[in-house]
Amino acid sequence: MAAFLEVNNVFKSYFLNGKRIDVLKGVKLTIEKGELVSLIGASGSGKSTFLHVLGTLDAPAAGTLHFEGRSVFEMNDADVAEFRNRSIGFVFQSHYLLPEFTAAENVAMPALLQRKDKAVATKRARELLDRVGLGSRMDHRPGELSGGESQRVALARALMLEPALLLADEPTGNLDPATGEGIHQLLREVNKDLGITAVVVTHNETLARSLPRRLRLTNGKVVAAD
Repeated sequence: MAAFLEVNNVFKSYFLNGKRIDVLKGVKLTIEKGELVSLIGASGSGKSTFLHVLGTLDAPAAGTLHFEGRSVFEMNDADVAEFRNRSIGFVFQSHYLLPEFTAAENVAMPALLQRKDKAVATKRARELLDRVGLGSRMDHRPGELSGGESQRVALARALMLEPALLLADEPTGNLDPATGEGIHQLLREVNKDLGITAVVVTHNETLARSLPRRLRLTNGKVVAAD
C-alpha cells in the first residue's frame, strides 16, 4: 500500500545575483496518513521552500512527490491546481484575511470560489469558527479581531474544503507565547479529531517538542530531530 505522502530525492535551487544557491539537496521523506509532524531548522535553511514544494506551490528542480501513490508533478498545471485546492489546506504566519469581509465570509471564501452552495458554505464556516472558539466573533471583520483570533479564522478557512493535508508555515510566529499555545492546541485537536495529516514548520522548539514526530531541515536534507 502506498504511503500517504512520499518525497523522493527532491532538489531545489535559486539564483541570486547570478549565483546558484542550493536549498534542498536530495530530500527524502515519508509521511503516513494521520501523522502530526513538526519541521524545524535554522533561519534560511529552506523550511518554507520545502513546505511550498509539499504544497505544490512550487515545483522541485528534480525529484518526485507522491500523494497516495500519485505522482503530483507529473500532472499538468490545471490538474495540480485542482489537486491543491481539493486536498491541501494552508496556514501561513500572516493570516491573509480579506479586511472587507467578516470572519464567517473569510472562512467560506474557498468554497464560494469553488462555486459551492452559499448557504451550505456559510453553515460550514460557522461550524468551523465555533470549533476554533470564535462562535461569538463570526460577524466581526479582521480589523476587529486580535492576532490570535485572526489566526484561528485562518485555520478554520484552511479546513473549509476538508483537506487531507494541512500545511502550517510558522503559524504562531507573530503571536505571543500564550496565544501561540492556543493555536498549537488547536492544531493538535484538528489532527486528532478530524484525522487530518499535518506538517507544521516552526522555529518554536516548544511547539516542535509537543508534536508526535519531529524533523529538522539541515544542510538541505530532512532528518529526525533530537
